[in-house]
Amino acid sequence: VQLQASGGGLVHAGGSLRLSCAASGLTFSRKVMGWFRQAPGKEREFVAAINWSGGSTRYLDSVKGRFTISRDNAKNTVYLQMNSLKPEDTAVYYCAAAYRVVVVATPSDYDYWGQGTQVTVSS
Repeated sequence: VQLQASGGGLVHAGGSLRLSCAASGLTFSRKVMGWFRQAPGKEREFVAAINWSGGSTRYLDSVKGRFTISRDNAKNTVYLQMNSLKPEDTAVYYCAAAYRVVVVATPSDYDYWGQGTQVTVSS
C-alpha cells in the first residue's frame, strides 16, 4: 500500500494550496480517507476526513469554511483544497486511509499513512 502526498509548499497568509494524495495497493473506493497535520513540537492533529462516497465529511473546527476535502475514486486520489491559509496552518500534512464505513478522526483509527508534505504559511 502506498499513499503519495503532494502539493505542499510555501505560501503567504491568505493564499491557497491544493494537496493531493494518490493511493495504490488498496481498494481505495471502500476506504475512509483523512488528512492530518503535525507542527514542530506538537502532536499529530486531525484536519479533515471523507467517507467512501464523498457524501460525508468532517473537519477540524479551525479549518471549517477554509478547507475542503474531496475524492476521485476513479483516480484513487483524495484532495485537500486549502484557502485563506494562516501561519498557524504551517505543518507537515499527512494523508491516511481507514478500513471504516463512517468518518473517523483519531489517528489510531487509520490503517495506512503517507509520507507527508510540508505546508509553510508566511505572515
